[in-house]
Amino acid sequence: MFKAGGVETHAVVAGSGGPTVVVVPGTNFNAATCLPLATALATRYRTVLIDVPGQPGLSSGERGLAEGRLDWYGAWLSDAVEACASGPVIVLGHSFGAAIALSSASPRIDGQILVSPGGLTGLRLTPGVLCASATWLAIPRPRHSAWLLRTMYGTGGTPRPALVDWMTLVARHARSSGAPGLAHVASRSVPRRVVTGEHDVFLPPRRLRAAVRRTLDVELGVVEGAGHLVIEEQPDRLADLVGHLVG
Repeated sequence: MFKAGGVETHAVVAGSGGPTVVVVPGTNFNAATCLPLATALATRYRTVLIDVPGQPGLSSGERGLAEGRLDWYGAWLSDAVEACASGPVIVLGHSFGAAIALSSASPRIDGQILVSPGGLTGLRLTPGVLCASATWLAIPRPRHSAWLLRTMYGTGGTPRPALVDWMTLVARHARSSGAPGLAHVASRSVPRRVVTGEHDVFLPPRRLRAAVRRTLDVELGVVEGAGHLVIEEQPDRLADLVGHLVG
């Protein structure tokens, strides 16, 4: 536990070797829910998984932090990087976490892996997602959590029981933010890899590709067979991307 952005920030550290990979989870996720990704990364790199303030987890639960203040979150991440790493740093952000990564101007960040990044364009909200989300919030039971999670997986994906239990707890006891709004991308340019799942329900390739090219001047990579939860479905692919970024 350390202070970043003036608030208590919780992190889990695993693995060794450089560079340090700082993982910034998306909405309703935290370090404890990223076990597949943590396992894939920590076999190769020193990995720091941080709980985002204002989201369910062990960092500050101050609700006002979660209201789309991406500039504040970018400064918070800059502080967190200073606190948890002394050498080269790659930030891997998922969804809302990727929007936070884009908002950080830290000179300590040597590269970014942006997975299904928020903050570049509006989310697609299909009737199926809206129905699953409303049912999950109104009647927080495991079967409804599993239903919502299945909408975020690729075709035929099955959520882990621990993740189903977590999402049920979130619906019962927490309220986090919705869409993060548009990120003010830091002017400092860093090497980036940007990917989304082939079947991402919120940010499908056809919706995200032009925004990534226009805003970041890179090409969007597509993870075949995956949905929005690429971090669950293809964690080894993401660990490979870190290797490609650092050469």
